[in-house]
Amino acid sequence: MNIVLWGATGQALVMGELYGRLGIPIAAVFDNDPAIISPFPGVPIYHGGDGFARWLSLRDPSVEYRALVAIGGERGEDRIAIGEGFEREGLALATALHPAAFVATDAQVGKGSAILAMAAVCARARIGPACIINTAAGVDHECVLDAGVHIAPGATLAGCVEVGRAAFIGSNATVLPRIRIGAHAIVGAGSVVTKDVPDGALVMGNPARVVERA
Repeated sequence: MNIVLWGATGQALVMGELYGRLGIPIAAVFDNDPAIISPFPGVPIYHGGDGFARWLSLRDPSVEYRALVAIGGERGEDRIAIGEGFEREGLALATALHPAAFVATDAQVGKGSAILAMAAVCARARIGPACIINTAAGVDHECVLDAGVHIAPGATLAGCVEVGRAAFIGSNATVLPRIRIGAHAIVGAGSVVTKDVPDGALVMGNPARVVERA
């Protein structure tokens, strides 16, 4: 099996380290920015939809390819849409589990998601498609994450937290038990969330307060 990645900057480097540990080669990288070069020596990069179409025409039909979207931050909708584009072209989405991560045996992790080094996904947690649980982040028991969520490095979700579609939880933030984070909401780095966050809101501080609404 070979991996292809959409995205050629920081998140791609993280995925490169992960797949290097697993011994799975990266066959190609795609990015919309024509100025970006491949982050991996010897791995070709293709730019935009035309480049992707060219790679499709050149790929080796005898090789099994899996695809992953390596775009982090608040771009959860992009991860979802690009992943759906891969699938329309017949490319199955990979689910990336770093060997240094912990994932409970009864947790569920959706297609196209990535669980990175030292992250923990605990009992009965449900991670939707196209999510990122970044380095040393913690998703405790019975949390539910909708599609396209990104939990940044060192962030902690206590038990039974619900996170809406394409929300972003910043580095070292803490979300207390049984809180709901709304769709497309952003929790600022280091914040402590003690009450529900509305859809599309930006919250910051300890305790976190709404500083901007969509």
